[in-house]
Amino acid sequence: MRRAGTVAGAAALGGCLLLAGCSGSGDSGGDEAELSVGGAYMPQPVSDSMAAGFLTITNKGGAADDLTSVTSEAGEVTVHQTKGGTMTEADRLPVPAHGRLVFRSGGNHLMFEKLTQRPREGQTVSVRLHFAHSAPVTVAIPVKAATYQPTGGTPEHAAHSASSGH
Repeated sequence: MRRAGTVAGAAALGGCLLLAGCSGSGDSGGDEAELSVGGAYMPQPVSDSMAAGFLTITNKGGAADDLTSVTSEAGEVTVHQTKGGTMTEADRLPVPAHGRLVFRSGGNHLMFEKLTQRPREGQTVSVRLHFAHSAPVTVAIPVKAATYQPTGGTPEHAAHSASSGH
């Protein structure tokens, strides 16, 4: 009789663990990336042909992913990283599990070239972020004043500044 109770208890525990592993998107410990985007902005470009874009990709999931490309009807978009004061185009950038990929002035950024029209303050520019494993994410990037600085203006940038000493 004691053995039957142990088997039933083990089966119940196994069922609970199975259900816990299948919980909804609110579970941030899963084995998939859970991507969201915040803090997006584009300073109004001073050039008719080039612009920069900034945002933060947050991954609340338990698996890393990679940003592989960005597309937009506004023009050609490339992803750039800055290391040691040198800007280079990147084929992909990692979005760590339970982490962030931050695009900010002086660091990683989106480079818009061959603009179809010059974005003006108050407009938005739509981009589609493509990842190695996750579905694409579409983001409406608001165009801000050319002198706009997000210092403390968004949680993503404030958190980055606090953690990196900037």
